[in-house]
Amino acid sequence: MNMYCLFCETGKCEYIRRAVIDTQACRVISPKQMQHTWSGGRMVDRERDLLPGYLFLYFEEEEKLNRIRLRQIPGIIRCLRDTSQQYELTGVDAQFALMLLKHGGTIGKTPVYREGQRIRISEGAFAGLQTKILKVDHRASRMQVEIPFANQQVRTWLEYEIVESDEPEIPEESDSQ
Repeated sequence: MNMYCLFCETGKCEYIRRAVIDTQACRVISPKQMQHTWSGGRMVDRERDLLPGYLFLYFEEEEKLNRIRLRQIPGIIRCLRDTSQQYELTGVDAQFALMLLKHGGTIGKTPVYREGQRIRISEGAFAGLQTKILKVDHRASRMQVEIPFANQQVRTWLEYEIVESDEPEIPEESDSQ
């Protein structure tokens, strides 16, 4: 897969995204993020631009970016290049672009964990194990828990990505009464 990143005029990304799709044989993502925000006195989830002004282009192996066609689309400032003047994304930039593609262009909310919270391990050798959080390291996105091993409780650190909350969600209050 060949991947590229365009820098565009902010506020024109959706127009440019559609124009690129019409002129290039590729998939185009304008990265979004789900965020908690207050609206009407209650917390709601809203989709926001993750990187305003940036579009990621994904081509199949045999397809490449046609920069001549891109120049005809108003609002595109430039196609980003790396230090070796290559337009195609590589290294960590390519990894980031692939992560966006894997998530359909939308990055979900980061879960918030707290000490004492019940969790379930969702991956690895202890998948399905239920335990309680002892400590949380928010900077490293990990938590300390105790797991049973060799007839004793052993403390270990787990990353956010391999656990899920084991506490029931509290239903939102209904406005109709």
